[in-house]
Amino acid sequence: MPGRIRQFFRDRKEDVQDYTGSRGVIGKLVLAVVVVYLVVATGLGMYWSSEPEPFSVRDHTRTLASSMDREPVTGFATTATMIRMTETLLNKPGGYISNDIFPPGLWLDNMPHWEYGALVQIRDLSRAMRRDISRSQSQSAEDPDLVIAEPQFHFDSGSWAIPSTENEYRRGIEALKRYLDRLSDPSGSKAQFFARADNLNNWLADLETRLGSLSRTLSESVGKASVSETVANVDPDDPLAGDGGTAGNVQTPWTEIDDVFYEARGSAWALLHIFRAIEVDFRNVLQDKNATASLQQIIIELEGAQRPVWSPVILNGSGFGILANHSLTMAAYLSRANAAISDMRDLLSRG
Repeated sequence: MPGRIRQFFRDRKEDVQDYTGSRGVIGKLVLAVVVVYLVVATGLGMYWSSEPEPFSVRDHTRTLASSMDREPVTGFATTATMIRMTETLLNKPGGYISNDIFPPGLWLDNMPHWEYGALVQIRDLSRAMRRDISRSQSQSAEDPDLVIAEPQFHFDSGSWAIPSTENEYRRGIEALKRYLDRLSDPSGSKAQFFARADNLNNWLADLETRLGSLSRTLSESVGKASVSETVANVDPDDPLAGDGGTAGNVQTPWTEIDDVFYEARGSAWALLHIFRAIEVDFRNVLQDKNATASLQQIIIELEGAQRPVWSPVILNGSGFGILANHSLTMAAYLSRANAAISDMRDLLSRG
């Protein structure tokens, strides 16, 4: 009897050792899978975070017109460029990332802000085309395809499903393609593109406020004194108004510095292509108003804003400190571009 008892405990001990050993193997396999997944996800995240390279607007316009067997009429370059930019948002490495709910897209931070910066410029241009550029006067009917495209690009940029953001933006792209087909149809169509100074000036006015806001937020990366709303709205006739407010320090939170930087990068990328298209479609207007030099200066500044970022992180050194401040560099490019836009608007508004 004692022998059977000893044998029973030996058997149980072997069972426990076998169970423990199998658990150890499973644990190692799970750990290996997790490590491999993290390595692959990190590599994909780095690849997906690469910004799309600028493309040649003139070459793309010629290629697309040739494939459609059409002549690149006025407005062809601007419309084709907007289609190409939106398709780039959806088809770049990793696709459209802003609405991802799974890793590695869920972990990425910079690329969604880059996408948003480019998307804002696409939205503003689509609104300008629907509201002004495709209409001869305020009482003219809106283009039916631009009526579809403009709200499609204003769809929620973070919707994952039912409906997804990508599907809604593709509907906008298809509407733009129909507009482009009618615009370039030699048999005669009702699609119009009025490359007038007033239409361009209206869009530039909206753009001026966009770039002004971005430049200010970028400059606030180092913090600076700012007059409070109370002081700014003081009544000059009130002798006691001077005691109403004080200057305060305004600074972009450090967790948002890279977000603002990449939003500005995305905006500059989109604007670079838009202004190159404007250089083609509004050529006669720019020459008549002597505004070609201002436009070329804008393009030069936007090209500078697209120079490669060699640092693995966005540095935020103080204004005259040891480390670089990428935000201030970007703000300098956008501010100079904005100054050229102001000069361009002044020339366009002259008789």
